[in-house]
Amino acid sequence: MLDTSTVILLGQLSDSTSLPKDSIISTITLAELSVGPHVARTSRERVARQAHLQQAESDFEAIPFGPDAARAFGRVAASLRAADRKPAARAYDALIAASALAENVPIYTCNPDDFHGIDGLEVRSVPHPGRN
Repeated sequence: MLDTSTVILLGQLSDSTSLPKDSIISTITLAELSVGPHVARTSRERVARQAHLQQAESDFEAIPFGPDAARAFGRVAASLRAADRKPAARAYDALIAASALAENVPIYTCNPDDFHGIDGLEVRSVPHPGRN
């Protein structure tokens, strides 16, 4: 499962071998991407964010956040609290992590620290194109 940061940066990745052959996303990623056009500061930024959303809707199967993910979220929130991290501070990431746990798939992310401390979650780091 790709997290939102990875979906946004897909066009900039220089090495796609760190990604799974068949990628999925959570409907939580679609929700997060849907916020972007509404909070854009310029029309150019709004258009770019809308394009990311539409591309994600077109390219990926979005796995619904269902009862299994809701139950997994309880484990995610408890793990984050045990690691002295507040689940509300990274709510989208916590919900995406719960989706990945419910589907029993790893999370592929350009920001692995966002998922630190979540018990049972397999995190696969994708090289961030803006960092060395």
